[in-house]
Amino acid sequence: MGDLKIGMVGLDTSHAIAFTRLLNDPADPHHVRGGTVVKAFPGGSPHLELSASRIEKFTEAVRGYGVEIADSLEKAVEGTDAILLESVDGGVHLEQLRKLVVYQKPIFIDKPFSLKTKDAVEMVRLAERHHTPIMSTSALRFAEELKEVAGRSDLGEIIGADCFGPMELQESQPGFFWYGIHSVEMLYTLFGEGADRVTVFSNDTHDSIVASWKDGRFGTVRGNRAGNHQFGALVHFEKGTEYVGIQADSKPFYTSLVEEIMDFFQDGVTRVPLCETLDIIRFIEAANESRETARPVFVQSSQ
Repeated sequence: MGDLKIGMVGLDTSHAIAFTRLLNDPADPHHVRGGTVVKAFPGGSPHLELSASRIEKFTEAVRGYGVEIADSLEKAVEGTDAILLESVDGGVHLEQLRKLVVYQKPIFIDKPFSLKTKDAVEMVRLAERHHTPIMSTSALRFAEELKEVAGRSDLGEIIGADCFGPMELQESQPGFFWYGIHSVEMLYTLFGEGADRVTVFSNDTHDSIVASWKDGRFGTVRGNRAGNHQFGALVHFEKGTEYVGIQADSKPFYTSLVEEIMDFFQDGVTRVPLCETLDIIRFIEAANESRETARPVFVQSSQ
């Protein structure tokens, strides 16, 4: 398959600009080959201030990369080969996916996949029913530093992990769905699915999630709202512990993510199992409940 024509839905996130620049600007030092964003629908969520306040500016930035701005979701995907669903509000993803799956084109759905387990399960069922490949993940999953340590085989199995990162909150995106999802995704990159129970300790500037897995491992996610924007992890192996520091001056994790998305668009095989994506949504729902109740909460399996 040659270069792909990509349609984009949702221009109310900085990811829309970053991804379009990486794909459409050959002069970008991290340019990703294989496809071009050709059309885009701004979309937007009027009830979300962060969406409404940025969408006009971000739309003009995307237009500046030669992208045709469409006046409907349908027009944005007509004549394209693949779809980037970028809407910043995870609460609208199910509604938008209902309209997109009928085209049977591979769809990348930016984080958060959804804000409810019920919606997430329905999204997977829609994709399966319409034979439409879908994929969703945080960019942190593909940070080069994390991939390097996660792939080590000389230290034995991973027996534990402590991940950390900024943990800003957004009123309309419940609890950890807004920014905590990045550090949670890092933990899942190391452990895979199978979380059993979570307990959250929280105050105005910090959150700490302590989670047990069904195989007996423990993992933690530490987040802060104190000005520290560093992402990283301590990964505990059978024969040692390795530190992962995600560095801004290394290969950007957005670049690594877009490379993975383009491979997914080419072969239709998600790089993140959908069962794991669902588990992440269940994990965050449980963590949000624990944050509110100060009690341990089991991570429920979908029926």
